[in-house]
Amino acid sequence: MNIFNIKNKLFYSYFYVITILALFVSFCFSQPLPEGNNGIASQYPNDIGIFQDPNVIYADDFESYDNASGLAVNWNGGVYHDVKITTEKSNVFAGNKSLEFKLPKQNIEWSNTVARELGKNKEVEQLFLRYYTKFDQSFDIVGSSHNGGGMSAHYYMNGQATPGIPANGYNKFLVEFESWRGSAADSSPGLLNVYIYHPEQRSQWGDHWFPNGEVMPNTSIPGNFGSDFVSRTNIRCKLGQWYCCELMVKANTVGLRNGRIACWLDGKLIADFPNLRLRDVDSLKISRFNLSFHAGSNPSNETYKWYDNVVAATSYIGPMITTGAAQKLIVKKNKIIRNFIISEKKISFFLLKSSHVKIDIFNLQGKFIDNLCNKNLSIGQHIFDLNYSAKNQTSSLYNGIYLTKIQIGNLNFINTIIVKL
Repeated sequence: MNIFNIKNKLFYSYFYVITILALFVSFCFSQPLPEGNNGIASQYPNDIGIFQDPNVIYADDFESYDNASGLAVNWNGGVYHDVKITTEKSNVFAGNKSLEFKLPKQNIEWSNTVARELGKNKEVEQLFLRYYTKFDQSFDIVGSSHNGGGMSAHYYMNGQATPGIPANGYNKFLVEFESWRGSAADSSPGLLNVYIYHPEQRSQWGDHWFPNGEVMPNTSIPGNFGSDFVSRTNIRCKLGQWYCCELMVKANTVGLRNGRIACWLDGKLIADFPNLRLRDVDSLKISRFNLSFHAGSNPSNETYKWYDNVVAATSYIGPMITTGAAQKLIVKKNKIIRNFIISEKKISFFLLKSSHVKIDIFNLQGKFIDNLCNKNLSIGQHIFDLNYSAKNQTSSLYNGIYLTKIQIGNLNFINTIIVKL
């Protein structure tokens, strides 16, 4: 008997067993999710240029609109009813404009929405939706209120919602990240939760899933979230305060319970629901995402909600970070450069290995102004004087505020720079 053949057979047997175990673990146990500034936004300070990232499907900071009539160009799934582009600084998270929804004081149902359809050939099985949002201090709605961001698969037919028709695995699913206030005794705006239509829903009108694992209706019956579900503390947002919200929906492989829904608040994972069955047919994919402010009735007073800096992508996005924070994060995590400094007159850094370096300067409207470098640089210290460009002896910069787009090897990041020559 050839001992080498025996060893080869043993090796391949072990390899086969390990492979099967790895697949079993990947299907049966939830993988860790990212948190904090470890997503797409970390590479795009202030979200500048984030729409160019290959994993980003759509981004909107609402700066390009003169008024709400222009929203329908990009939000092709519907824009209604009391929608406004506001420039009131206290109601803008970043930049000069944000999206404003108003709910009038009345005893009848009212809905505000902007929605975007992905298109028939662009539907996805996993989507992340990140947005900044704030309730007005006047919010006092009890009961039915859809007041966050969400996404759905074929829930809208010919532009019309299909409430009251349960999901069955073949027709649709819907997921909204919102606040629920069940009685006037509860503090506004209520507890964060996932409102969902899915094949195992308990109510004709959809279920509410809370971070601690409770499912409404029938909160005494545990949700079917699997053995690795982690119960987390329920959270109530504060009125009048901006929050970064992010929702992830991952459709399951047909025949398996490996779908997943997760929610982040200011970069912290606050809810994670694994072991999900959202569909029974491959063709049911995420087709639409939206921002909403709806109430079954609002008898107390007129109230508002604001949204800003929306990004939809196929991977984790994370909170927007400021220029300084982005610079420190990138320098800390990379193995290419150190001692990165931007001053009013120069840009300097130390290269740890030879790399191609490109430094472009843009104005705040994104128009190209000048190039400081576009070549391979060796290991060592490099300093770029803002008085000189790569092509011309004299720079075209004047005193003012600019954006620098810097590419060093695989790094690609943008910083704001104040030039004083």
